[in-house]
Amino acid sequence: MSYPQYPNQQQQQQQATSYQPGGEPPLWAPYYGATLPIAAKRFFKKYATFSGRASRSEYWWWALIGFAVSVVLNIIMQVGGAAGATVAANGSTVPGPGFLVGSIIAFVWGLAVLVPSLALLVRRLHDVNISGWLVLIILVPFLGALALVVIAILPSNPAGQRFDQPTGH
Repeated sequence: MSYPQYPNQQQQQQQATSYQPGGEPPLWAPYYGATLPIAAKRFFKKYATFSGRASRSEYWWWALIGFAVSVVLNIIMQVGGAAGATVAANGSTVPGPGFLVGSIIAFVWGLAVLVPSLALLVRRLHDVNISGWLVLIILVPFLGALALVVIAILPSNPAGQRFDQPTGH
């Protein structure tokens, strides 16, 4: 199966810049050098888009956001759980109501970002010129996640352009 030939990354970025005012490439193209707000915006705009590519900056800015949100949610659960904690008759500690509220918020957040996080990871694999199906390696305990982190650190590979699906903007 042959893939259509697209211009190299630099030409593609220059073409993408001419599509939209403000210099942001179209959604089908990776955004090299994306800032944190732009990475977050593109993350949600491409909610369930598993095709195309994502730059390292798009991926790692979102990883930072996800980590920060999880830290905040854990603090809420710990503080809320300790605030109204009681000791049961058998001597075990029962967390306060804040723990339940924080747990529910964390569960909803996790569900809300599960699909787009997987889509972003697949697009990052495409940018490295690896099939998105490799995301299934996450099912291997510990080593699978470690392998995906190492792959996500790799620089972009121009051959990954085969995963692009430009739209007529």
